[in-house]
Amino acid sequence: MGESGDKPDRGDSAMTGEPPPGLQHVRAAWRSWLSALATDAEAAMAAALAYESLPPEARDAWLDALQADAPAVDVPAVALYAPLLAVESEESRRERIEAAIASDRLSPAVDDSGARALRGVAKDGTHACVVVAPVYLDFVQVLRCRYTPQGGFIAVRHDPLRHSGDLQPVLDVDGVAVEPTPLRVVVEELAHAILADKRGQRATPTAVASFAHLFGPCLDEVEDADPPRP
Repeated sequence: MGESGDKPDRGDSAMTGEPPPGLQHVRAAWRSWLSALATDAEAAMAAALAYESLPPEARDAWLDALQADAPAVDVPAVALYAPLLAVESEESRRERIEAAIASDRLSPAVDDSGARALRGVAKDGTHACVVVAPVYLDFVQVLRCRYTPQGGFIAVRHDPLRHSGDLQPVLDVDGVAVEPTPLRVVVEELAHAILADKRGQRATPTAVASFAHLFGPCLDEVEDADPPRP
């Protein structure tokens, strides 16, 4: 046995719950990366892709690690868990993730009223729009479309996760000038384009489906209506 002045041996770290000295820098790097998930869209996307690639037991281990380290990271739980929820399909893990987000008083609810839109019409009648919708914290998803209400979608691009601070002003979509427009106007036009594709037996673009929560009753309102004029 060592005397009172001796340095503790490596086994003492297990008694305190801290990692051994050689692994402390790993824990620090892990927590630093977790903190970045609140502001860095690339880090959040990387977390989602990494988690998605894991087998079930490794996903459980990831969630165990988050449960242990989240209290030491000064960011809302939604920043840590939302990227995982986006790619998790197993019900018990989804419930665990949702419970972790719901139990955190720092995680604000998403306000769909913060969605905004831009729209324009080219000389040939092609419509273009940009829709920016909140996801969580300061992250948004961005939809860019070219379409005609009568003929359906021509091109659709979707950025599933961007930090709002990284967005640049948008003046055009593939050469079609756009300007701020009431969201309802754009949503109604997109609803007509969706119905035009359905009538043409074409599938709705997956990216547009990601914004279905914005449509509400719009699809019902236009389903039996004639398409609007350009």
